[in-house]
Amino acid sequence: MAHQQALPTNSTIGILGGGQLARMLSLAATPLGYKTCIYCPEDNGPALDVCHSNIVGAYDDEQKLRAFANKVDVITYEFENIPAATIAYLDGLVNVHPNLISLQTAQDRLVEKDYLNKVGTQTAPYANVANKADLDAAIIQLGLPAILKTRTMGYDGKGQVVIKTPNDVAEAYKLIEDNIFADCILEGFIDFDLEISVIIARDVNDNVAIYEPSENDHKNHILDISTIPANVAPFIKDQAAALATNIIKGLDYVGIMGVELFVSSIANNPLIVNEIAPRVHNSGHWTQDACYISQFEQHIRAITNMPLGTTKRHSDVVMKNLIGDDVNKAADYASQENAHIHLYGKADIKPGRKMGHINLLYPFGQPKG
Repeated sequence: MAHQQALPTNSTIGILGGGQLARMLSLAATPLGYKTCIYCPEDNGPALDVCHSNIVGAYDDEQKLRAFANKVDVITYEFENIPAATIAYLDGLVNVHPNLISLQTAQDRLVEKDYLNKVGTQTAPYANVANKADLDAAIIQLGLPAILKTRTMGYDGKGQVVIKTPNDVAEAYKLIEDNIFADCILEGFIDFDLEISVIIARDVNDNVAIYEPSENDHKNHILDISTIPANVAPFIKDQAAALATNIIKGLDYVGIMGVELFVSSIANNPLIVNEIAPRVHNSGHWTQDACYISQFEQHIRAITNMPLGTTKRHSDVVMKNLIGDDVNKAADYASQENAHIHLYGKADIKPGRKMGHINLLYPFGQPKG
């Protein structure tokens, strides 16, 4: 494969989505000499405060999408719920990274799990569920407890029902009825010790750069804290990196990908892949302050054909999400010399809404408190 040249300085990166991830991507692009143009349906997204230009429009508005494509030199996206038809349309006009197949794979939990098993990774046992009869058969096949999820559009615990006993099946039936336009998937429970994630980048020349795993703790199905280094053996870190490499290369993927994994001491395989995210990832926010090159800069480097940067870190770190009213506690960290505050500029505080995060840095090996 011939080496592709980097986009020239002052080129414009188009970003689909106007949330906090687009905001941080835009902030990372500027020091590298790139401009950003945000395309999103909302006129008050936090990314609009820090970009060079923007277009507010629906994701199916081809006239506005074409105007967007005419303004930019490459396109990326900040979340996986962008309609696949939008990416397909834009990709006919300008390069889009990550590619359409990566988006389609991550958008559908059944397609995703089929792909992950195809490239040799282990997942939770699963079954497609189109109706109540399918669910009854899947419960017999997989046993309980299990979790029923919508195949598409679910995130942060939305669109899923935990089935612990037969008494929970009625609520699961309701999820199927409410999700009449798409199927669901039943996943068997995994008895795991902890959850980790790997942030990995790949460029157009097939080079990869891998950050070490973070150890993740969730609250109400939303990431609460990521701790680095993760409390796992070196061989687990190596195996996680190898799995992530197989996943990203199999999709011919360009950009940053988040790979979430369960670590289990009793499963046949100590690493079970939970899901992939075709974008910069919440569990990689620690890289902003603990690494020489953040995940956001790494993504910009990958999609603009710049050389990938180092993934080395200079500190241990704990990343704390500020969810809902937690954002009011941000000022409490201001006097801590090891605290790096990142607020997203969202006007409305809502329960379960990610409002910002704090990165707490520590010298290597120092206890974290």
